Amino acid sequence: MPIALILADAGPLDPGAQARLRADLQRLSEALSARFPVGGEVRARIVGDDAMAALHARHSGVEGTTDVLTFDLRDEPGAALDTDVVTCLDVAAREGAERGHPPERELLLYILHGALHCLGFDDHTDEGFAAMHAAEDELLAAAGVGPLFSPPDPRNAAP
Repeated sequence: MPIALILADAGPLDPGAQARLRADLQRLSEALSARFPVGGEVRARIVGDDAMAALHARHSGVEGTTDVLTFDLRDEPGAALDTDVVTCLDVAAREGAERGHPPERELLLYILHGALHCLGFDDHTDEGFAAMHAAEDELLAAAGVGPLFSPPDPRNAAP
């Protein structure tokens, strides 16, 4: 049973970036489904800093914006995914610029990150952090995107 990564509400993302994100989500859905046969869907919504800060305060009790909020709607762990993910375009633009890629690629990383949380990954320990980001890199590579969280340093490439 496949996992569908769906861009349910692109919010302020421009149409060209939306098209690129949808294409990346399709390929990433295939890679994710091959590794995790649980099935289901992850619906993503994109908002700006103000809306994200309000959601962050309401659902996490934390003031200020954040990159992604994940809402696991399943009644029991291990069932097919039923997940809503809210991502922040403003954070993605800032972080993507620092990492050298466009905001839609950063949003792709956030959506995958939320899905992995619902698949049992937890990045709150050093070991969990390393495992989660290794899984992200592996899945993004399988989708033809390549690593986004910490891409290889080009200064270390062989001449």
